[in-house]
Amino acid sequence: MTGSALALFVAIPLITAGLLVPLKERWRLNAAVLMTVLAGSLGGGVALVLAARDGSTLATSIGLWQAGIAIPFAADMLTALMLTATGLLTLTCSGFAIATRYASHRYFAPLVLVLTAGVNGALLTADLFNLFVFIEVMLLPSYALFVLAAPGRGRLWAVAGARLYVTVNLLTSTIFLAGVGFVYGVAGTVNLAELAGAAKEDDAVAAAVAICLFALSIKAAVVPVHGWLARAYPATSPTVTAMFSGLHTKVAIYAIYRIYAVIFDGDSRFLWIGVAAFSITMVVGVLGAVGETTTRNILAFHMISQIGYILMGVALFGLVGLTAGIFYLIHHMIVKASLFLSTGAVEVRYGTGSLDRLGGLAKREPWIAVSFFAAALSLAGVPPFSGFVAKLSLLMASLSEGQIVAAVLMVLVSIVTLMSMLKIWSGVFWGHPPEGLDPAPAGADAPADPDEDEAGAEPAAAAVAAASSAAGSAASSPGTQGTARPDGAVATLPADAAVSSAEPGRRRIGPALIAPGLALALVTLTLGLGGELLLSLSETAALGLMDTSGFVEAVLGR
Repeated sequence: MTGSALALFVAIPLITAGLLVPLKERWRLNAAVLMTVLAGSLGGGVALVLAARDGSTLATSIGLWQAGIAIPFAADMLTALMLTATGLLTLTCSGFAIATRYASHRYFAPLVLVLTAGVNGALLTADLFNLFVFIEVMLLPSYALFVLAAPGRGRLWAVAGARLYVTVNLLTSTIFLAGVGFVYGVAGTVNLAELAGAAKEDDAVAAAVAICLFALSIKAAVVPVHGWLARAYPATSPTVTAMFSGLHTKVAIYAIYRIYAVIFDGDSRFLWIGVAAFSITMVVGVLGAVGETTTRNILAFHMISQIGYILMGVALFGLVGLTAGIFYLIHHMIVKASLFLSTGAVEVRYGTGSLDRLGGLAKREPWIAVSFFAAALSLAGVPPFSGFVAKLSLLMASLSEGQIVAAVLMVLVSIVTLMSMLKIWSGVFWGHPPEGLDPAPAGADAPADPDEDEAGAEPAAAAVAAASSAAGSAASSPGTQGTARPDGAVATLPADAAVSSAEPGRRRIGPALIAPGLALALVTLTLGLGGELLLSLSETAALGLMDTSGFVEAVLGR
């Protein structure tokens, strides 16, 4: 692969999204095209990993302008790993969306493709202003995906979650853009290569870039600016929650790694701030999960906790710490998506994620139980899964850097994480099912097929009517279902449940719903048993962050 091909990671999804909009009534064709483009993006990420395995960096300037004016794209091993991981997760979550018929909404495929273009652009750009632009490209379709197919009452709390999500991200984007403006004002450029080491030498540049890092910390949900994630993510559909878990916060984390390595050149003066903030994030996130009673709320708080682990790699700026942090980043993206998809399949099928309304599913749904259990053990750091390799590597890095308190907290948080995962296991999969626990009624499973809807009604309309008649008065009771609203109340139906629950005549979760979460659980097992490969690639990425000269030279065209 050559540097000129990097633009295709953005161009192809954007062009395809535009072409699919007129085909809004052909959702199966849209879904096929979507999966093809996403598979191509994943293949491109793998090709970049192979191209960057020797530590080289591919770069290009978009628009044929000279370096410093054109939009710079660059891909080293860290970029390649992230493109591969995000491509895998977007493809898997889209497959889940097709299985639940969430993808039958006429704008789902174009929105996911625009989201993919934004994610790819944010990972590839070597310019702070264009990082802002691509983050906005990434966020715009996300606002629509939040409420895309949530019918009836589901739309009300999905809108509330989207309102919180939009408000926080608009504020954060404003802060980030202000930081970019300050950087340009004091340095005269926003090109990462031209800013290399500037924050280490000039305190004014350091202060300006710190504003950008603060904004990215909000997007990454670092304590104390974390509350929005725990309230917003459970408010949307299981499909979108799983997809966002591997994209939005992880792009912000990637940007933090990149900016601190290039512009701050790993300046040790500020690392103690990261150690303190990320240690607190680990603890607050896991404690927040203790009091939750729904699967997605618990997993959302654990997501915050695990972000503390991932970013600790930056605070332990060194070869061992960065390697462990990058490995942890890739591991967490896979495991967290697997957990959201497994519990999402239960929520979609049974209409609730509340622990007190589920139980005994290990016998009824053994494959989902296996999928969840494997990913849960990996999240807690139990061998032989990738979580064990990730946490052990990070623990060793903390000890080697003399961060004893951080190391102790990692162990304690891992224990509480395991207890929380056992809490979900006991509530959802173990014991006896509560009286009346049955899959959602026939007819509540999916929206009407847009290709067969002669009246041209909204795809979710038939499902809404079926779900409403089946749920009756119980659906209007605040305690009947378990998905949390952003305001802390309990919602009546998960966003996917009314449109994609059971298939008529079936009493078990079907293979199409099981496969996405189980496939990612198998990936985490593979990365645990064969962790040396990803550790080696992560080390190559870490070396690129410690010595950014190759990245700088490639971007500047020298």
